[in-house]
Amino acid sequence: MVQSGNMKDGRLPFSSQIARLRKRSSSSFTRAQKKHRATLFERMAKQVPAYRKMLRAGMTPANAPILTKKNYLHRNPFSKLFWDGTTRSSQVLTSTSGSTGTPTYFARSQAVDNQSSLIHEMFFSNSSLSPEKSTLVIVCFGMGVWIGGVITYQAFELMGRRGYPLAILTPGINKNEILKALTDIAPQYDQLILAGYPPFLKDVIDAARAQGISFKKHTVKLLFAAEAFTENFRDHLAKLVGIKNPLTDTVNIYGSADLGTMAFETPLSILARRLAVKHKELFADLFDGITKTPTLAQYIPEFVSFEAQNGEILISGDSAIPLMRYSIGDHGGVYTFDELIERFKAHGIDLKKEARKAGVDKTILELPFVYVFERIDLATTLYGLQVYPETIKEVLLDNRFNSEVTGKLTLITKYDDQQDQYIEINIEKKPGRVISNALAAKLLAEIVKSLREKNSEFRELSDFIGKRAEPKLVFWPHEDPLYFKPGIKQQWVHKTR
Repeated sequence: MVQSGNMKDGRLPFSSQIARLRKRSSSSFTRAQKKHRATLFERMAKQVPAYRKMLRAGMTPANAPILTKKNYLHRNPFSKLFWDGTTRSSQVLTSTSGSTGTPTYFARSQAVDNQSSLIHEMFFSNSSLSPEKSTLVIVCFGMGVWIGGVITYQAFELMGRRGYPLAILTPGINKNEILKALTDIAPQYDQLILAGYPPFLKDVIDAARAQGISFKKHTVKLLFAAEAFTENFRDHLAKLVGIKNPLTDTVNIYGSADLGTMAFETPLSILARRLAVKHKELFADLFDGITKTPTLAQYIPEFVSFEAQNGEILISGDSAIPLMRYSIGDHGGVYTFDELIERFKAHGIDLKKEARKAGVDKTILELPFVYVFERIDLATTLYGLQVYPETIKEVLLDNRFNSEVTGKLTLITKYDDQQDQYIEINIEKKPGRVISNALAAKLLAEIVKSLREKNSEFRELSDFIGKRAEPKLVFWPHEDPLYFKPGIKQQWVHKTR
């Protein structure tokens, strides 16, 4: 067993907290969620100047105003969003990419990092990894002002302080550095955790295999975040790195710069999702008739709690900048553990029995569930970053191109035959126009230039993966009914369902 001054009775720190979570019932988490919201509401009403200003007499946690970036974060002085209206506190700052204009900055408290570390320790304990073996964690999320890489590093670094034999490397999205690490240093460790955006991790794994790098020596765990993916994608990557049980050795996190690690896949949530995919009627019932597969995750309501209003996800959580009934821009729904079990039973499936058959019943926590669809408007995703149509519309309206194209476009995130992700930009031509190869190449170059100038995450991504980050342009006749049907509102972003 690992030797550490923090050890007690042979148990790793936080293990007792995880054990207590396993013993709690669905109803106890429901009560905890109600208490969490009530306490947070009362404290914010008294101690957060910006929030206090929004409230009216008689408001409760149930009818409190829905907060957004526009009506709350951008409308108030930054310091007034903090507890006691002051930035004089211990905090970590992260930022959105600023793709829609001025970046939004968020301040995270140490408590949020500790909560994230507990959740990461839960991943570790649920997996095939052993705390008695050496483990290399390679953080392949973007580093810098964005939250993914920093909070992942901090979560594992705190685990190391608690006695886990973890080595952490933070190359970010520099694929060459990742491949060097897999070649030069990874063989010195028994276990390997790769953490990153789903399509980028696939790029890394494909490139590693092409260079003859083998994952067979290691017990591997894959940790994803930032976007949903299919179960076929999960199985494909698991096979490539030799993962025998994707239920325990892969995990997708639902997190944000706003409140950190908010919800997370568990072996049970992955199993439930896989069963739902196989049973169409259950899937439709479970996910409100939407056929695109959402992320299905569980959450600890004392950390961050969720509610859904008309399909809109609202989050409440305590941090350096606390948020109450905050609309993060995602859509989905919420179930208690008991509600999800009953929904499966209504379709003839005993989820607990299925968990025993899959060998993951010992990992079950009766935490509530949230299912999340990516934003259905405004943007599409590429390697976890958001790409907005406004950046591209400006290029299409340039004098060099506006005589040939109307300025209308539809963005779609797609995958090629190798399951590599790319963005397709469907562009409407003006009547009778024929786009030459030279003009198409010039237009593509200007689009890439605009994205690099106005989207810092895209710039960093394209620095490291080059032409793989470039979109593909498809030109359509004027008023083609597929994407440019006349007389209706233009669909700037199309989500594959």
